[in-house]
Amino acid sequence: MSENKKQRKGLSGALKTFFGIGDLGFSFMTNIETYYFQYFLTDIAKFSVGFATTIGTVSAIIDAALSWVYGIILDKVKPMKWGRYRSWLLVLPWMVPFLYAFQFLRVGSGVGAAIIVILGFATSHIVWNIPWVANVTMIRVAGKTPEERATLSSSRTTWSSIGRVLYSYVGPFVVSIISGLLGEQYGYAGCAFVFAALMAAGYFAHFKMFEGYEASGAEEIAQMEAAKAKREAEKEAKKANKGNLGRALACNPSLWGLIFADFTKYVYSFGASAMAIYYFTYVAKNADLNATYIFVSNLLGVATAYLSRKFVAKFSARGVMISSYACMAAACMVAFLFYSNVWVVFVMMCLVQGFSMLTTACSPMLYADCCIYSHYKTGTDNTGAIMGLVNLPLKVGVVMRSIIVGACLAIGGFDPNVTTVENVTPAIQRGISMGFSLIPAIVLAVGMLLMIFCYRLTKEKVNECSAEIARREGRA
Repeated sequence: MSENKKQRKGLSGALKTFFGIGDLGFSFMTNIETYYFQYFLTDIAKFSVGFATTIGTVSAIIDAALSWVYGIILDKVKPMKWGRYRSWLLVLPWMVPFLYAFQFLRVGSGVGAAIIVILGFATSHIVWNIPWVANVTMIRVAGKTPEERATLSSSRTTWSSIGRVLYSYVGPFVVSIISGLLGEQYGYAGCAFVFAALMAAGYFAHFKMFEGYEASGAEEIAQMEAAKAKREAEKEAKKANKGNLGRALACNPSLWGLIFADFTKYVYSFGASAMAIYYFTYVAKNADLNATYIFVSNLLGVATAYLSRKFVAKFSARGVMISSYACMAAACMVAFLFYSNVWVVFVMMCLVQGFSMLTTACSPMLYADCCIYSHYKTGTDNTGAIMGLVNLPLKVGVVMRSIIVGACLAIGGFDPNVTTVENVTPAIQRGISMGFSLIPAIVLAVGMLLMIFCYRLTKEKVNECSAEIARREGRA
């Protein structure tokens, strides 16, 4: 294919409508982990609660420890043929299905079985995180205005939410089909492979959609050489600071506030999602209701994600984030106070998921604004490194998932080899409800405060910075 076309201006109809189709596949793929990984470890692989918590925590810590480097890799590695960021949507995703399946296999027993699960988790996440960060970064690259970035973020989150909705029924069905073909112990592994392949196909679609929106590798290298020859001294200074994430963080307190606020959202997201099946199995005593909960909550997420661009246009991304955190914290608290009333909990937690999708849609816009502000303050473009930080709170949230699930089950005295629906105790039910709603309520309230007092970038300030950057670079 030809990659030397003139760069396109304005968003294509395909990007406005279909950007996020890869995130639909990504949702299918990661929902197997989000909703069932801890359950797989305790109830299918039959690891003890302590051993399952250790496996989940060690895997997630490895993943979180590496999460901050992916954006730096994108900025530092020589751009490939199809562009610095876009290329990664093509070259890595196909490897994920083969690695991800091992996360859901118990091969042997004891430490050896745990190591296989941990390796499957760590390697698959490394291989999918780089294209995931590149995918989010393309919002900043292709979206030249706040309105375009809002459109891309909204479309991406809408498709991601649709993926969660479809997964709620398709996922269990596929697991049952594959389990029937391969045996119950291989059902989740087979499903992980199939859904990871769906993600890879969707990312290839994104790769095609973004053609013409980013300079090719050869063009970027030529531009860098020409700029260096023209303004040697200035470019040498910038080169010395290229990708300096430390400077970008030091000059941008709003970025810190956003990272920590995002972390609180992911503590809710992963903790509550993992606890949901325990709640509906052991508290509601209706495990089938879990699928309905996933469907309804994510259906609300589709609606709020689609409407996010309208809310942002009226109230700003920051305003939408603050309001959403407040509503999420309040709904979680109500759910805990009435945890024995299944339908109150069901409604409240569905509402929380709807507001959560609003914050997910707004988050890339705010990180993109931080990219612009840091470029303005430091004189260097650290887009990949900063957009890569979208991944950091998510990964730390995954670590907390294992800790929260393990701690809440242990507090109640849950034992997968002894506890049944018939003999579940009130202590176990309360412990499960703490992980499902009380802990999220507390951390989301903290997230709201962080957005109020720490994230201070306004739309007017970002536009000011963009204009100044364009003037410095001779584009204005």
